[in-house]
Amino acid sequence: MNFRQYGRTRPVEGGLKARSERGAIGETWWSRRFLAVLESLAIGSRLTRGRSYARKGQVLSLIVAPGEVTASVQGSREEPYEVSVGVARFSAAVWARIEEVLAGQAIYSARLLAGDVPPDLEELLAGLDAPLFPQAVADLRMRCTCPDHAVPCKHLAATFYLLAEEFDEDPFQILHWRGRSRDDLLSRLRLLRGGGVEGTRRTGRAPARPPAPVGAGAALAEVADTPLADAVERFWLPPQPLPARPPTLETEPDLLLRQLPTPGPALGGAGLVARLRPAYEAFAETPEP
Repeated sequence: MNFRQYGRTRPVEGGLKARSERGAIGETWWSRRFLAVLESLAIGSRLTRGRSYARKGQVLSLIVAPGEVTASVQGSREEPYEVSVGVARFSAAVWARIEEVLAGQAIYSARLLAGDVPPDLEELLAGLDAPLFPQAVADLRMRCTCPDHAVPCKHLAATFYLLAEEFDEDPFQILHWRGRSRDDLLSRLRLLRGGGVEGTRRTGRAPARPPAPVGAGAALAEVADTPLADAVERFWLPPQPLPARPPTLETEPDLLLRQLPTPGPALGGAGLVARLRPAYEAFAETPEP
C-alpha cells in the first residue's frame, strides 16, 4: 500500500498536547513504569513519531474506562483514526481480595485515601497474582483504524504517551483501567477499615490473610502498639538509655594556646601568649561550683 497518497499529517487545533515539550514523557514512577512496556518494544521511528504526535496535539480525545482506553487521533486522512488499548480487568473476586489486603495494612489505606499510589503497591499486587501494569505487549489488545498494519503504530504510540501523562495527573486511572474506580475503591476501603464484620458480610467469606508487609509497611509492622497514656508519659524520655558521660580528658591548661599560631605584632606577638598563659593556669585551678 502506498502511504504517500494520504499526504501530510493534518494539523489540529485544540487537541490534547503532552505537557512535556522535550525529553522523556512521564514524571512519576507509575507513568514511567507504564511507558517502559511500550519502549521495550523498540519500534523505532513509530515511537518517535508517536511522541511528536502527542506533543503537537494530534490526539483529539482520550477516555479511560474499565478494561479499555479509547482515543481519536488525527493523521493524514480527513477522518481521525480510532484507537483502543485494552487490558484485562481484575475480576470481582480478585478486587475483593485486593481490597481486604489493602484495608488490613494501614500504610496503604492511608496513602490511597490521601490520593497517593505508593510504589510498594505494585509489589503487593504482584504477590496477589494481580499485576498492576501490563507485563508484556501480549497483555495489551491494541487496535487502530489506520492503514499501517504494524502494531503499535504511531497513533497508538501517541495514545500511550498521553495516557502516561493522564496517569501522572491521576494515578487512580491505572486502577480504574483495571476495573475499579477511585470512588468505589476508597468507599470499600473506608467500609473495611471501619469494621471487619461488615466486610465479611459483604463478601460472604472471612477476610483474606494479608501477605507479609513490604517496604514502609514492613517497618511499621515492627512498631508495637502502645497505650496512649503510656505514650504520653514516655514522650520526653529517650527511646534508649543515654550513654554514661565520658571522663574528662586530662590536658595541660595552655593546650589551646599551643595549638593556635603566634599572634601577629599588632596583637602583641609572642608576648601576648606569655601574658595569657598565667590566666589559663589560674582558670584551671578554679574549683567547679
